[in-house]
Amino acid sequence: MNLEFLGGAREVGRSAILVNDSLLLDYGTATGNPPSFPLENPDPDAVVVSHGHLDHVGSIPSLLSGDARPPIHWTPPTRDLTRVLAEDTLKLHGGSYDCPFTEVEIRRMSQVSETHGYRETFEAAGHEVTFFDAGHIPGSAHALVDDGETRLLYTGDFHTEDTQLLSGTTARPDADVVLCESTYSDVTRGSRSDVEERFAESVKMTIWEGGTVVVPAFAIGRTQEMLMVCAANDIDCYVDGMGQRVTRIARRYPEFVRDSEALQRAKSHARFVTGRDGQRKRIAEQNTAIVTTAGMLSGGPVVSYIPEIRANPTNKIAMTGYQVEGTPGRELLDSGRAEIDGRVMPVSAQVESYDFSAHADRDGLLGFLDSYRDSEILVNHGDRCAEFADELREEGFDASAPELGERIAVSTAEPEAFSGETAEPEGSP
Repeated sequence: MNLEFLGGAREVGRSAILVNDSLLLDYGTATGNPPSFPLENPDPDAVVVSHGHLDHVGSIPSLLSGDARPPIHWTPPTRDLTRVLAEDTLKLHGGSYDCPFTEVEIRRMSQVSETHGYRETFEAAGHEVTFFDAGHIPGSAHALVDDGETRLLYTGDFHTEDTQLLSGTTARPDADVVLCESTYSDVTRGSRSDVEERFAESVKMTIWEGGTVVVPAFAIGRTQEMLMVCAANDIDCYVDGMGQRVTRIARRYPEFVRDSEALQRAKSHARFVTGRDGQRKRIAEQNTAIVTTAGMLSGGPVVSYIPEIRANPTNKIAMTGYQVEGTPGRELLDSGRAEIDGRVMPVSAQVESYDFSAHADRDGLLGFLDSYRDSEILVNHGDRCAEFADELREEGFDASAPELGERIAVSTAEPEAFSGETAEPEGSP
């Protein structure tokens, strides 16, 4: 089996791996100014998509330009989320060099879409492929790719711990080669329940004291998680931005979430914001929590709320995830001021940060990979891929970190390789 790394190798963003020159795994975009795309414009026979985040699907429509019509294989939520992201990208960057596709290519996605559930084997470009629940966002999948000689497990992004929204991955399909994400390979977290408890206590205290809490959250996965945390802790809340549409999508696919009834209760518990007639200004004056995009304060409805609540030290901004260098969210955490909607403004409101990440931490990665000690491990999707591969080798793994643009050949492992299609021990790691 030959693998070519067109993106996502020793970096986070624009994931794209070409298998045997015919099957493309993901085709993402790295956000930035300007954004960056995979190294080449491949012409695959088929595409397999792990999940609906921009760094994995952001460039998918561009594969359908001209006469190209490769079938695209994904879960139903991933299909719908990809369309939402594509339409948002076109709205923000359409007509500029920042957008590699048009509305025509977005419409074509429905013509070539082929959806699959978990553990349903299908054929793609001469390969047998099976999806397994990755526990990252609704519809996220590990992809097991078998070309008849070698079994490759492409982990995509995954989480091993249960959250309010999703169950952590427990699937450990037999594989000769594992292409594993490593986003948080140097981070060890406390328990999720402790994070939720600290967040809930802080938000409740602020509301009791007469303040407003703005909760910046990514639209896909994080917003739904925060709504469920608020509902579980009886916290009054609003939801604003793209997360509203994503919440409706998640509700359409109950089999792709941990507890569909709990998600419905959370949706009913929250009040959806339309943004009409000065509604956001009025909401910002209430003693409530507002879950809104963007998660790093770079656009979206959050830029309407921050100016309204920033001057009162009783108010609070509760970050729910990592803030990338150079974003307004990171600037706010580091300096107490940020450029919001083109204006640099000091923030007197309290600023707190909580780790609600949907990625496995170091312990989760090692626990997952422990089932593959006799397999070849390829580390990607991280800022320290080479370092993590070195650490894995010290632990006895056959591990390496392919470089961007590299083409490598992988082969079937030795006969003593791990077997057992779905080893699921008591208590996932």
